[in-house]
Amino acid sequence: MTEAPYLPGQFLLAMPGIGDPRFERSVVAMCAHDPGGAMGICLHEPLPDLTVPELMRQLEIEPGDTPDVPVLMGGPVDPQRGFVLHSPDWGGQDTRHVADRWALTGSRDVLAAIAEGKGPRKWVAALGYAGWSAGQLEMELSLNGWFPTPATVGLIWENRCGSRWTEGFRAAGIDTRLLSPEMGHA
Repeated sequence: MTEAPYLPGQFLLAMPGIGDPRFERSVVAMCAHDPGGAMGICLHEPLPDLTVPELMRQLEIEPGDTPDVPVLMGGPVDPQRGFVLHSPDWGGQDTRHVADRWALTGSRDVLAAIAEGKGPRKWVAALGYAGWSAGQLEMELSLNGWFPTPATVGLIWENRCGSRWTEGFRAAGIDTRLLSPEMGHA
């Protein structure tokens, strides 16, 4: 198996037939990837009945003028843990800046800053994350389970959840209607 490139700051788009229904039409913003494993935030599915202001109230943060947007299902790993994927113009207690493209914060201070109107300009909130152990993502990439792309960050900020997968492929010049879950052989 050839070594896959490290992917922080890129997106992974699930290929049709990935084999795991949790990742069908998934878009993952990659936040960490090194020999020890990988981690990203899924951007394709809102959680039913949970908005960011409601999450803030649960955390005893007065939401102020926070937009009434859904919290995303960030991935199947640790779904009680919250993250805010945001523009790199803000940093807090545990903010990790990713390839000068976005930042990831998992501490409450980012939500408090958003509620006060002092947070990052652009953001999405998520519960859970997508994680891969050492070598796991490289194997999935070699089996064509994922399509890595450096699509613009507009994929996060300018597209709704349901259109991110199609838009990610479109930005790479791929028509999703032509994708097949079957692998070809030359």
